[in-house]
Amino acid sequence: MAENKKERIKELVDALNRAARAYYMDAEEIMPNIEYDRMYDELLDLEKETGIILSNSPSQNVGYEIVSDLPKERHPSRMLSLDKTKSREELRDWLGDQEGLLSWKLDGITIVLTYDGGKLVKALTRGNGDVGEVITNNAKVFDNVPVSIGFKGHMVLRGEAVMKYSDFEKINEAIGDADAKYKNPRNLCSGSVRQLDPRVTKDRHVNFIAFTLVEAEGVDFQERRDNQLNWVGEQGFDVVPFKYVNKDNILDTIEWFAQEIVNNDFPSDGLVLTYNDMVYGRSLGQTAKFPKDSLAFKWVDQKEKTTLRQIEWSASRTGLINPVAIFDPVELEGTTVKRASVHNVSIMRELKLGIGDTITVYKSNMIIPQIAEDLTGSDNIEIPDTCPVCGGKTEIHEDNGVQTLYCTNPKCLAKQIKSFSLFVSRDAMNIDGLSDATIEKLIAKGLITEFADLFKFDTYRDAVVEMDGFGEKSFQNLAESVKRARESNPVRLLYALGIPGIGLANAKVIAKACGNSWTRMQNLTEDELTAIDGVGSVLAKAYTDYFADSRHQKIVADILDQVTLDETVEDSPNFLDGMTFVITGSLNHYANREELKSEIERFGGKAAGSVSSKTTALINNDTTSTSAKNNKAKELGIPILDEETMQKWLETGEKPTNVE
Repeated sequence: MAENKKERIKELVDALNRAARAYYMDAEEIMPNIEYDRMYDELLDLEKETGIILSNSPSQNVGYEIVSDLPKERHPSRMLSLDKTKSREELRDWLGDQEGLLSWKLDGITIVLTYDGGKLVKALTRGNGDVGEVITNNAKVFDNVPVSIGFKGHMVLRGEAVMKYSDFEKINEAIGDADAKYKNPRNLCSGSVRQLDPRVTKDRHVNFIAFTLVEAEGVDFQERRDNQLNWVGEQGFDVVPFKYVNKDNILDTIEWFAQEIVNNDFPSDGLVLTYNDMVYGRSLGQTAKFPKDSLAFKWVDQKEKTTLRQIEWSASRTGLINPVAIFDPVELEGTTVKRASVHNVSIMRELKLGIGDTITVYKSNMIIPQIAEDLTGSDNIEIPDTCPVCGGKTEIHEDNGVQTLYCTNPKCLAKQIKSFSLFVSRDAMNIDGLSDATIEKLIAKGLITEFADLFKFDTYRDAVVEMDGFGEKSFQNLAESVKRARESNPVRLLYALGIPGIGLANAKVIAKACGNSWTRMQNLTEDELTAIDGVGSVLAKAYTDYFADSRHQKIVADILDQVTLDETVEDSPNFLDGMTFVITGSLNHYANREELKSEIERFGGKAAGSVSSKTTALINNDTTSTSAKNNKAKELGIPILDEETMQKWLETGEKPTNVE
C-alpha cells in the first residue's frame, strides 16, 4: 500500500508539472483547472499522510521554468506563492481577531520593479521564484508604469502585469478567425510581457497594478500595510483596490467583491486577504512555499448542465490531434459558451464522454470553458483512425500515462504550418492578419496546398465567409492584406521561402550581391555564393539544392505568377562596408538588437555573434563590464562603443575617433 502511494505521488507530481509548464511557458492548457486543483489537493493529502515530498513537487515550487531568450537574474530572496482556500468561513477563521486588507487576486504575471534615484532601473518577472526574466525595456512601455517618480531612494515594488478586458477585446476584434483569437487576457499578457521586441509589448497595452511594497529606503510606514499601499499610490502607481475587513464584516465584504467582479475591466481569479499589522504577519513566519501573512481565496466555479452534441478533432502543426467538445449553448459568467477543449484522449476517456450525454461545464477562473463532469458517462466517442487534414493514419501515443492522438503522415500539411507562418510573416511576404489558425483552417478545407494559393484569396471567398468566427468584414480585411502583399521585393521572397540557413540578413547580403535581380539570385552557383562574404559552403549547397529541385522551381514559379517584385537597388551610403560589429547587453534607443543589426546592415556593415580579431567594434552600453565579450575585446584591442556613439555614427556617418 505504501509503495502504491509513493507511485501515486510520482504520477501526480509529473502530471501537475507538465500542466504547469504548458500553462506558464506555452500559454496552453492541457488539463482542466478543476482537475488540476483536484490532483493538487490529492498530492497535498498524500504528502501529509506519507511524509514523502519530492524535490520537484509543485507543493515546493512556485512560478515556471525559465526558457525564453530574455536575460535572467536571481531575485534577492525567493518569491513565494500564496496558500489558498475556496471556503469563505475558512477565510474568516484565518483572520481571527486581526484587521485585514481584502483585495482582488489579479490574474496576470507578477512583476518586480526597482527604482533608484527616482528612475525605473530594473523590472523582473517572478519566473520560478528564484530566477526571473529581465523585462526592463518592456516595463517602460506598459501603459501606466511611471519611469520616473518623486521618491529618490531605493524602492522595490511588486505587482501584477495585466491586460484589461477592453484592450483584450479590441485585439481580438481585429482577428477574423475564431480559433485564431487569443483565448484569455492572462495568456496574451504573459506573451506580451516577455516579448523580445518592446514595440510589440507597447501595442498590447499592458497595465501594472501594484500589490506589495517590498522596500522603500528610509520611509516609516508604522508597520501598516495600508500605509504602504496608499504611499505607493501617491508615487503615481495604480494600486490594487482593497477593503478593510474583520471577523464581523468579512463575509459581507466577500459577497460585495463577488457582485462587483462583473464590473472589473481587469481579470481576477479570486481574492487575497492580508494582515494589516505587518509585525504580526512577520511573526507567523512562512513555509517552504507560502508566507503565513496572506491567504488566497478562489471563487467556486459556476457550473451549468448542457448536452454534448459533437467531438471535433483539431489537427495541429505538431501532428497532435486534439478533441474539442461542441455542446448546446449555455450562459456562463455572463457570456454564451458552446465549445470547450477536452485537451487529450485520456481526459476524454476519464470523463467518459458520449454524444448526447448530459455534461456540466464551467469557466476556469471565470474565463476558460471546461467540462467538469459527464453525468451520463456513455463513453461512446470513436477515436478517428485518419487525420482530418490529410487523411493519413493516426495513432495513439502514451507518455507518462497520458494518451494523445497523432497524425503519422510526415507530409501532412498541418505539420507545415510553420513554413506558411514564415511565408506570411512581417519580414517575409507580410500578409498581415493571416494567422496560423486561419491557415490551418484553409489547409483543412483543401483550399491551399502551396504558398501561391494564399494569393488566390478571392477565389474561395464563400468558403472563408462561412468559416466559424468569420464574416464579410473579416474576409475583406484579409483580402486587402493579400492585395498589398502582391507588391514585394527579392529580399522578402528569398527569406519567405524558408531555405535552410537563409535568414533575413543572408537574404539581404545575397540580394545586394546580385543587384536585387531575382533571376540572378535564383540561378547562383555554389562558387558564386561562396564568393559572397558571409556565405559558406554548407549554406551555398543548401541554397543551390533548393532551386535545383523541380518541385521548388514550380513553387517559386507559381508565386511569381501572383506577385510583382520591385528590384530597385536602394541607394544608401555604404560607409560601414567591410566592418563587423558585435552587439551585447541591453539597449535603450533601439527596440532590440535586431533593429540595430538592420541599421548596421543598411549601411553595408555586418553583425556577428562573437568577438574575434575581425571585429571592428563591440557595442555595449556597459563599456566597463567584465563580461566575456568585453574582456575579449579589450584583450584584442577592439574598441567598445556605447549605443549612443553607434547611433551618432549611423545617423551622421562620422566614424568615432577610437575606431580605426
